[in-house]
Amino acid sequence: MKDFLTNKWLWIPIATWFIIQLFKLIRECLKNKKMDFKRIMGAGGMPSSHTACVTSLATSIGVSEGFGTPLFALSAVFCFIVMYDAAGVRRAAGKQARVLNKIIESDGQNINIQEKLVELLGHSPVEVLVGVIVGIAFGLLFSHIWDL
Repeated sequence: MKDFLTNKWLWIPIATWFIIQLFKLIRECLKNKKMDFKRIMGAGGMPSSHTACVTSLATSIGVSEGFGTPLFALSAVFCFIVMYDAAGVRRAAGKQARVLNKIIESDGQNINIQEKLVELLGHSPVEVLVGVIVGIAFGLLFSHIWDL
């Protein structure tokens, strides 16, 4: 249990994800003047918490284990897959959901859909890039703090 509780390669990405999701919740609250707790678990938005999470993991592994290690290479490849998914596949799915929702709203009288499809799934390339920057910064910062 001690190993689990002191595993910085687990807690740094979790802390990164939580801080970004909390930031999105607060920003949404200030923008819309209401609390929407769905933002804590929701996908999409600025910056990409998925990207920041895996980038902070790769950064913390690189700092502690070395940037030339197989473990860092594995985590870096994992980052690229997540970033591709965030800006590619999930973004395309969100665009498709937006189009389907418009079709249903405009002339879809014969379509029996109980709820709207989720449109905010993926990220723009800028949201992913900011996620990379935040992830590297948090990975460096938290690795330094953890090792104090």
